Amino acid sequence: MRGAPTVAIVGRPNVGKSTLFNRLIGRRAAIVDDRPGVTRDRHFASAEWNGRRFWLVDTGGLVPRAADSLNRAVREQVVQAVTESDVLLLVVDVAEGVHPIDLDIAQELRRTGRSVLLIANKADHLPDDTRHLAFYELGLGDPIPVSAAVGKSSGDLLDRIVDELPPGDLTPDDDAIHVAIVGRPNVGKSSIVNRLVGRERMVVATEPGTTRDAVDTPFDYAGRALVFIDTAGLRKRSRVEDDVEFYSTLRTARAIERADVCILVVDAAEGMHAQDLKIATQVWARGAGLIVAVNKWDLIPDKDANTAVRGERLLKERAPFLDFIPFVYVSAKTGQRVSRLLDLIVTVAQERTKRVPTAEVNRVLEALVERQQPPQPVGESVRLFYATQIGTSPPRFAVVSNRPDAIPESYVRYLTRGFRDAWAFTGAPLAIKLRRRQGRR
Repeated sequence: MRGAPTVAIVGRPNVGKSTLFNRLIGRRAAIVDDRPGVTRDRHFASAEWNGRRFWLVDTGGLVPRAADSLNRAVREQVVQAVTESDVLLLVVDVAEGVHPIDLDIAQELRRTGRSVLLIANKADHLPDDTRHLAFYELGLGDPIPVSAAVGKSSGDLLDRIVDELPPGDLTPDDDAIHVAIVGRPNVGKSSIVNRLVGRERMVVATEPGTTRDAVDTPFDYAGRALVFIDTAGLRKRSRVEDDVEFYSTLRTARAIERADVCILVVDAAEGMHAQDLKIATQVWARGAGLIVAVNKWDLIPDKDANTAVRGERLLKERAPFLDFIPFVYVSAKTGQRVSRLLDLIVTVAQERTKRVPTAEVNRVLEALVERQQPPQPVGESVRLFYATQIGTSPPRFAVVSNRPDAIPESYVRYLTRGFRDAWAFTGAPLAIKLRRRQGRR
């Protein structure tokens, strides 16, 4: 399957790139300031329009011929953005007209062979503003006039972006189980992939950050096709310091999006950090199955082996959803229990696509309601009429009630746990949607 494509915003300083970024994603994520050069780091966010999802990347202001170290660094990260992206948005300023730097950037972008949209920003007086016509000089086709600050023509621009996106967004190209190996740097992700596939497919080194790209490795197991996606380590955003690592983080996010199952690799000696929990939450929110592989278990003395049980219990108290996720204690170095991951991958993938007959769903729902009624607020009593499974990958259920708005989250959690007790859904997220009975008050 293909992950969501990437769209990068480029241009010289102070033309409104970050304002456009915020406008297109619908929230204020990038810092906006009248001073040029405020954006030095990269920001990326997920955007959606007309049913198409894509990653949007904001970049710093580009000055192609500048020799100082800061502008050289910005230039390097813009070059990386061009390399990583499917569509480029070159932003220019209609208030200042065609600038020599605009000409230089346009010349470089034409050489890339990428799809480029020319965005004439700060056209605040549309439809009477015609200043964008001067930018035909850049040789990038029709300039698209917009006003990012007030939102004029932003919908038309999103239409054009979607038209330029490559096809195949999140469309599976086979029946393979896509498995993303995720975790913090230097926890042994590549070593686990090498041990699983039985050959040195990934470069392994002791220094963190060796893996920069998300690399696909096909593998057949028990009659199922698996595709391992080895990824760069995810750090806290504040520690994503260099350009390559920033784009490694973006590629990892895209790998999670592509995955059916994710294996979160944790260092046994260091334990599960807050960042590991954030990664697990990201995977869970995306709807992928999850397995936690505690690596380097060979370094834990036998006398401390019972720390596994205590550690799991503490983690599940901090993040209750981990109670539904399998933990396996492995050593990529010695091979200890690594092969068990393959069985778990297949099991979790099957659990994620499991479908339960409606009659059985209602039998379990009836038993759960008989055991514990939903809270009854003042006024009309709360009743649950029936339930049905409405989707898989991950499993999703609808519970129909006369007053869904009166059912507290704690009762939804009770139902969720009851459904899991009945059908497990090991390692897979499970969602329950409350719906009002049609045709009734």
